[in-house]
Amino acid sequence: MPHVLANAIGIVAALCSMSSFVPQIVKMVRERNAEAVSFPMYVVTVSGFVFWIAYGMAIMSWPVAVSNVVNLVLAAVILVLKLRYSKQGS
Repeated sequence: MPHVLANAIGIVAALCSMSSFVPQIVKMVRERNAEAVSFPMYVVTVSGFVFWIAYGMAIMSWPVAVSNVVNLVLAAVILVLKLRYSKQGS
């Protein structure tokens, strides 16, 4: 596969992954409700992104590392909102 095509596929994959968290964040902020969000699932997701970042750095692939930093931040925002909105109901 040509290098340019492989990079294009990687960029599209990264953009899809990064943008997938945005609707959840918007919904949680708008509704101030996080009941439907699984805390354990996002803990595992955040952990996975930490390992992807380490992997990207280990193979010296900034696209892998940077896209997963963005994913880590977005997933961490969801975790924070889950904690914040879960405490409001208590």
